[in-house]
Amino acid sequence: MAKWGQGDPRWIVEERADATNVNNWHWTERDATGWSKSKLREVLVGLVVEGEAGRCEISDLKHVEGEASCNSRKGKLIFFYEWNLRLGWRGTVKESGEKHKGSVEIPNLSEENEVDDTEINISKKKGEGEVLKDLMRTEGATKVREALRDYLKALKTEFTSGMILPTKAAAGQEVAAERKVRGNPMQGSVSLQSLDVIGVKIPTVKILLREIFNSPADELYSIFTTKELVQRFSKCPAVIEAEKGGKLQMFDGSVSGEYLELVPSQRIVLKWRCRNWPDEHYATVALHFKDVAAQTELHLECKGVPVSNEDSTRQCWKEQYFEEIHTLLQQSRDNME
Repeated sequence: MAKWGQGDPRWIVEERADATNVNNWHWTERDATGWSKSKLREVLVGLVVEGEAGRCEISDLKHVEGEASCNSRKGKLIFFYEWNLRLGWRGTVKESGEKHKGSVEIPNLSEENEVDDTEINISKKKGEGEVLKDLMRTEGATKVREALRDYLKALKTEFTSGMILPTKAAAGQEVAAERKVRGNPMQGSVSLQSLDVIGVKIPTVKILLREIFNSPADELYSIFTTKELVQRFSKCPAVIEAEKGGKLQMFDGSVSGEYLELVPSQRIVLKWRCRNWPDEHYATVALHFKDVAAQTELHLECKGVPVSNEDSTRQCWKEQYFEEIHTLLQQSRDNME
C-alpha cells in the first residue's frame, strides 16, 4: 500500500481520525427522504396568500409520495429527488366573508425540471369562490414555488453538512496560511481578512407563528420599538435602538440582535439570537403587522433557528413576547377604564 504523498492519490489511505472516504473519492450516499418530508411540511404549511380578492392559507400537506437522496463522488455532490405532493388550502373572500377550501397538486417535483417549470395545479371544492381559486393560481403558485426553492436550498446546504470531508491537501494549505500570518506580524490583520474562514454549518429550521392582538397596528409596532414599552413587557432593562443597524438586547442579555428594516406599523426585520446558540449564529426574524378591524394580526417568520433550539425559541416568542404583550395591553385598557 502506498504511503501518504506517494503514488496515485485515489488509492491512498490517509491517516485521519474518521478513516473514511479519503479525498472524497469514493461514492457515498445519504437518504434524504425522511428529512425532506419534514422540511417540505415546514416550508409549505402555513404559507399565507393575500390579495384584493381575500386571504388564503396552505393548511395541510395531505399527501407526500416520493424520495430524495444525496450522493458524493470525487468531491462533488449529486442530488436525486422526485416528489408527488398534494396540499390543502383554505381561504376567505374579502367582500362576503365566505370561506372555501381546495387543493394544490404538484405531480412531479424532481431534479429533471426547474422549479419555474414544475407543474402546479389548483382546484377548489364545489360552490362559489372562484376569486380565491384565481388568487391561488397566481400569487399562490408563486409563493409555493418560492417555498419549493427554500426546500431545495436547504437540501443542498443544511442536509449535506459534513458529506464533503476536508482533504489533507486542504488542511495543509490552511496550516501554511496560518504559519505565514504568524511569521509576518506586520501583515497579520490584512492576511487574516483575506483567508476564507469556513464555519461549521448547523441544521436549522424556520418557525412561523400567527397571533391576534387587541390593539391597532401602530400601537403594537411601538411596543416592539419603544424602549420603555419593551422594558415594561419584558420586565428587564433593554437596549432598543429602533433604526436600521441599531442594536437590540433584552431579557438580561439572553436575547440580542440588530434592526435590519423598519416600516412603521407594517414590518420589522431583525437579526436575532439567543445567548445559548452557537457563537455568532443569528436567525432572521420578520414581523408583519396587519390591521384587522380594531385588532392586529401579527405574522412572525423566524429563519435560521438551530434545530436543537426550535422548541425553546418557539416558547420564547409565545410566552416571553406574545403573552407578556397581551398582559401589557390588558393593563393599559384597565387603566383607561
